[in-house]
Amino acid sequence: MLPLRATFYFLLALPICAADFRPPAVPLVTHDPYFSIWSMADHLTDAPTKHWTNTVHSLTSVVRIDGKPFRVMGTEPRGVAPLEQTRVEVRPTTTLYQFAGAGIQLTLSFVTPALPADLDVLSRPTTYITWKVQSTDAHPHQIEIYFDAGSEISVNTRDQPVVSSRFRINGQDLLRVGTRQQSMLEKSGDDLRIDWGYLYSFAPAAAGTSDVLSTRPEALKSFVASGHLPENDDLRPFQPYAQPNPVLAHVFALSAVDKPISRYLVLAYDDEFSVEYLNRRLRPYWRRNGDGVAELMSWALRDYEKLQERCDRFDESLMADLKTAGGEEYARLCSLAFREAIAAHKLVADIDGTPLFFSKENFSNGSIDTVDVTYPSSPFFLLFNPTLLEAQLRPIMEYASLPRWPFPFAPHDLGRYPLANGQQYGGGEKTEENQMPVEESGNLLLMVAALTEARGGDASFAKKYWPVLTKWAEYLNDKGLDPENQLCTDDFAGHLAHNSNLSIKAILALASYAKLAALLGNNQIHQQYLERARSYAKRWSELAQDSDHYRLAFDRPGTWSQKYNLVWDRLLDLNLFPPIIFEKELAFYKTHANKYGLPLDNRADYTKIDWLAWTASLAPSRDAFAELFAPAYQFATDSPTRVPLSDWYDTKTSKQVGFQARSVVGGIFIEMLNDKSVWKKYAQSPKN
Repeated sequence: MLPLRATFYFLLALPICAADFRPPAVPLVTHDPYFSIWSMADHLTDAPTKHWTNTVHSLTSVVRIDGKPFRVMGTEPRGVAPLEQTRVEVRPTTTLYQFAGAGIQLTLSFVTPALPADLDVLSRPTTYITWKVQSTDAHPHQIEIYFDAGSEISVNTRDQPVVSSRFRINGQDLLRVGTRQQSMLEKSGDDLRIDWGYLYSFAPAAAGTSDVLSTRPEALKSFVASGHLPENDDLRPFQPYAQPNPVLAHVFALSAVDKPISRYLVLAYDDEFSVEYLNRRLRPYWRRNGDGVAELMSWALRDYEKLQERCDRFDESLMADLKTAGGEEYARLCSLAFREAIAAHKLVADIDGTPLFFSKENFSNGSIDTVDVTYPSSPFFLLFNPTLLEAQLRPIMEYASLPRWPFPFAPHDLGRYPLANGQQYGGGEKTEENQMPVEESGNLLLMVAALTEARGGDASFAKKYWPVLTKWAEYLNDKGLDPENQLCTDDFAGHLAHNSNLSIKAILALASYAKLAALLGNNQIHQQYLERARSYAKRWSELAQDSDHYRLAFDRPGTWSQKYNLVWDRLLDLNLFPPIIFEKELAFYKTHANKYGLPLDNRADYTKIDWLAWTASLAPSRDAFAELFAPAYQFATDSPTRVPLSDWYDTKTSKQVGFQARSVVGGIFIEMLNDKSVWKKYAQSPKN
């Protein structure tokens, strides 16, 4: 029998108390933009599991109780009824489903050890799926558990031929499936899935545990009838449309169950090479020392109990801190956003082993390392591990330092995921058309200052890139106070001149540059830019003033907008804008909020969940924060759009306007940064 102590502790220590929270989609396997599987339904048996792009990436599980089969995950086989799902709970690193019926209780857990402080563990593309069964009627029951993972997880489109294979490593069976062609890093863009590398599944060798390479109909037919898998692997070359898709299938046959017992397996994906950066192919971070799948399997099996316990402790501590910061509903929403924020990135190693963390601009244009995507997600990484924010900033800073970047302002992106070979958005490297000059320059100056703050004033990163930071500060000094007609991060709203919120960003970025100069011992630059920022802040209040609030654009009386960029005035202790500005804006926002939140500005009813959290964090108390941000929780619960948490939605209908599965949902953690002791607790802690 497998060791159970840690598993029981983990599964029983987390009270399932969030039954009234209905996530729009539930994270199951969440590692990177390609290995990302969700349940987009109320019950795990209502629909096939899917990739965040809504393409089916099927995981199936069936349990036989005293010879009678019940579905617990997926919609197959069609003639088998589902076991009643009684609860679902989403914790930061863990998703728990509970089922009951036929005299048993079944808990199905998905644990992705997304521990941000431990890059070695974070980078492993492994999720643990655990079944825990116990009798509820004081009688023993014969239990068999079936699981399979579909080969479509390893293809971009289902017409791509795949090859299944089996390996034996250190006495352990390992199942694998991947495309025949292996078109490594040949495609880039948004609505794509991986079609290189291999999907793996493996379970600890134990009595009653078996596995097979088969098709789902054949494997399920055998299991439903007998509780066993087919005796032989099906190693035929897969012919699209001529036969069902292959699956990696496992069965756990348990002896008469009269006390709690559990079994688990590991689902993994090895892409071998993950990103192409400036025309060199980079390995995933966990492979940086030459390790491969054999080592990955060994680590996963060795660390199962330890990682269950670590994830349990991390989830419990974080949920407590989130509740203290913003209340129960805030904690639940942050918990839902946690893995989504991480899984929109890929952690790779540069040629010298340096960690680089590339974001994908999901459900947009697929840009990689987009600066105005890093910016709204930055509170998450500033809180949990500033090294991960540095790993996002470093590639764009290196690119901007090259002669090929010809402009006096900062770049927007590095290309389209997973090819980070140079900006493609707008005018790229050729023209200033549709660039975001004030936006991206301000973003990078603010993030470098925030990174320095998170590291207790260590400005070494800023020192390394001081020439480009200086260039951008000079640009904002000239262009930032009253921005010309241009895009900002909310580019879906179109071009806007004299944007007051964008002006705030530029002013605070100049003050941030001044603060960095002081830390680096350049007092003359410090004084020069601090005085300029102060004078600009005073001028801003005159230009934006509009009775009981401040305008969307300086030349548009009667308009308004969320001034979410003000948050850095407080977080970085810049203190440029007087309290009256915060007070007037917050009072005005209360009178303009709809059922599902405050619109982004007066032009439309939609909002952004990240900016709503930033705006709410300007409030002077937890209750005031919760009052402004609480509608976002109601949006997630009520939204009819069943996708991974959207950051762009309608505040009257709760429908998604656009965007899903994006890293920017990490921005809702910004309230945690208001408590410097909490910020320090996570940002400067050792490995979780």
